Amino acid sequence: MDQTYFRKGFGLKGAIEGALVADYHSRVVDAIRDAGYVLSVGDLTFRLAGEFGFCYGVDRAVEYAYETRTKFPGKRTFLVGEIIHNPHVNHKLEAMGVQFLHRPEGREGEFDFGAVTADDVVILPAFGVTVRDFERLRAIGCVLVDTTCGSVLNVWKRVESYARDGFTALIHGKNYHEETKATSSQVNKYPGGKYLVVRDMAEARIVCEYIEGPERGAAGKERFVQQFQGKVSPGFDPDRDLERVGVANQTTMLSGESLAIAGEVAKSMARRYGAAAVAQHFRTFDTICSATQERQDAVLKLIAEPLDLMMVIGGYNSSNTTHLAAICQQRVPTFHIADAACIDLETGVIRHRPVGEAAEIEQRDWLPVGPVTIGVTAGASTPNNKIGETIERIAGLRS
Repeated sequence: MDQTYFRKGFGLKGAIEGALVADYHSRVVDAIRDAGYVLSVGDLTFRLAGEFGFCYGVDRAVEYAYETRTKFPGKRTFLVGEIIHNPHVNHKLEAMGVQFLHRPEGREGEFDFGAVTADDVVILPAFGVTVRDFERLRAIGCVLVDTTCGSVLNVWKRVESYARDGFTALIHGKNYHEETKATSSQVNKYPGGKYLVVRDMAEARIVCEYIEGPERGAAGKERFVQQFQGKVSPGFDPDRDLERVGVANQTTMLSGESLAIAGEVAKSMARRYGAAAVAQHFRTFDTICSATQERQDAVLKLIAEPLDLMMVIGGYNSSNTTHLAAICQQRVPTFHIADAACIDLETGVIRHRPVGEAAEIEQRDWLPVGPVTIGVTAGASTPNNKIGETIERIAGLRS
């Protein structure tokens, strides 16, 4: 039995349960749930989405990280990147003695494992790590605790199958996101495996145009390669590598857009090779995780009700949180905040990141006078106490 690789837990949930409750539980959120997801405080009414906050995969990753510190109290413990995209959770782990491993050259460089020895413990995050990083850590001989989400593993299996069968993996995702980096690397398990990452429908349409023919030729190929620089596997040749394509996605993307992209690529393959031959050139599989889908569905249901504004709580680098904010913004004024500290009780100013923007802004007079109905949701990496604290702070503005 391999005593250096673990991904099934250590059976220590009882030992860490108290710490998890203290660090992440919220009586306010429990009370709102028990009251039918509605809370009235004076002239404020809070309506909580039916699904929000920590998903199963995040719960598991956080629990496993806490168990790891209990299991190996005398060993140095490292974490590759961030356990999840929530600063509060990562700061908690740091306070517990977990040391964070980073990319020395920013998003594109490899993680720096220079400090890791065979005597150490390394936690792999919920998004997983690249094939190359996994192999490097195995070569060191340290203990690996793998918290990779099951939904992410399902995508990896799909991408592997594409590469095995000679299909290029077309991944709907953010090429700089740790999950997408890990997913795209799965093609390296097979000689000649290829991938292409598209951020949105606009980029997908560029791919579709090339598949159908108008952009082919030397000049067209050069433009295509330049357009997708850093988003394709080494040596990517669109003439050769777009003949057979399998679609997958980062698990936290907007499900509707992922399905629409798959539909557009299928149509382009039919136009290029004929409807009867589509199966030979195109495959797809919906790899949006159920938790992401449930939270998106719940927020769509919530914003269908009369709301004056929407609060979306979670890390700004959390993909599923930013997508929830984008959904809400289409129907109601939306404020995406990292946590309750973004609301200043003394001045009433809110710091938030507008949908589609890269930086926070400060805004005054954002909370209307008189009766106000506020929708509340949170990304899958946001703990309940951060949701409860936000509700309490907004209520505090009226006191």
